[in-house]
Amino acid sequence: MLGRFVFALFAILVLSVSAASLEARAADDDNSMIGIAAIVNDEVISQYDLDQRTRLVLVTSGIPQTPENTQRVRSQVLRSLIDEKLEMQEADRQKVTVPEDQINQAYASIAARAEMTPDQIDHYLEQNGISKSSMVNQIKAEIAWNQVVGQQFGSLISVGDDQVDEVLRKLKDESGETQYLVGEILLTYENPQQEAEVSAGAAQLVQQIRAGAPFQAVASQFSQSPSAASGGDIGWVHASQLPSALVDIVPNMQPGQVSDPIQTVNGYYIVQLRSRQTGFGADEMKNQFTLMHVVLPLSATASPAQVDKRAAETKELAASFTNCKDFAVQAAKYEGADISKPKTISVGGMEPNLRKAVADLQSGQVAPPIRSARGMEILAVCDRVNDTGGAPSRESIEDNLYSQQLSLMARRHLRDLRRDAVIDVR
Repeated sequence: MLGRFVFALFAILVLSVSAASLEARAADDDNSMIGIAAIVNDEVISQYDLDQRTRLVLVTSGIPQTPENTQRVRSQVLRSLIDEKLEMQEADRQKVTVPEDQINQAYASIAARAEMTPDQIDHYLEQNGISKSSMVNQIKAEIAWNQVVGQQFGSLISVGDDQVDEVLRKLKDESGETQYLVGEILLTYENPQQEAEVSAGAAQLVQQIRAGAPFQAVASQFSQSPSAASGGDIGWVHASQLPSALVDIVPNMQPGQVSDPIQTVNGYYIVQLRSRQTGFGADEMKNQFTLMHVVLPLSATASPAQVDKRAAETKELAASFTNCKDFAVQAAKYEGADISKPKTISVGGMEPNLRKAVADLQSGQVAPPIRSARGMEILAVCDRVNDTGGAPSRESIEDNLYSQQLSLMARRHLRDLRRDAVIDVR
């Protein structure tokens, strides 16, 4: 539960805060002390932009905001900002525009996924010293780049029946072999000078993940693989489908284990083995829970009498649960109750603390209430559907092949943009 907001809010998109917000430019004009972090094709990335993005990355990845951690991630953040600037410049060149209502819809969707309102997200960002415009601009950048990629390369990709047949044949041939559910973080470097920096950064990320930072949130923030969009999840794979650098590593890992940094030709992998299975049997990581979240607000300065009153109300409410429709009605009777709409999520997509809280619960049961900064929190299981196994469908295989090819073209295009750009890092 403690990391629910962190991942739910930001694992939806690969975070990349816009490098040239109007707010930052205005600040540069008013305060020359802010300075310039980099210039990309005559457009500025200010120190303000870099500071904001660094803070955002630390907050949303669960990494403590110490001076040491801040310094370690700044160079990686700056590289991301430079790439994002190049993407936005390409969107402008192709006359790609993002309507404001599309940005607002995405913002509202993020709020809903995080079981919060847009106003609550605004408050969360403000509490952590992060400008709302940073998040709004990153949403715009993500949407614009996706449109650029789809517009330029989508029509060039064709997935044939023979390709799908080949995947199905391999799956059938390997059906008796072990499959691995793997999460990945990929950090790349372009020259020997960057290698030491990236190696040290990878080691630091491993340390933070093992100390409790959610793997999926860290992958969303730092990974340069297309899988970052899904929290680093690459799904179920056989050993033969793994990158060559991982073939001898993953089979020897235990579920839940996070690897040391693994060097490749031009980067480092960090992998997490989430589960393993043989064949296409039922997979508990694919079990789906429909959950309802209720918070009975309680301030940090509440008196002992107020705490006792809320605790009694929480116990009473939890005991009344039979189904989510009636539960919402019951919860509304308590003063200030914040009631989320039921949402469905797979076990594999859950943050570890949430997974632990609900994994053994059945439909109609409630996780033990907890006290948090928001108040007394209750998580109820509206429904549970267990996976029954089976090979993937032709449609899902085709979608996966299309996404892989599109991602490859997008990476190549960004590499070309980076190669042709004039970049001055200060």
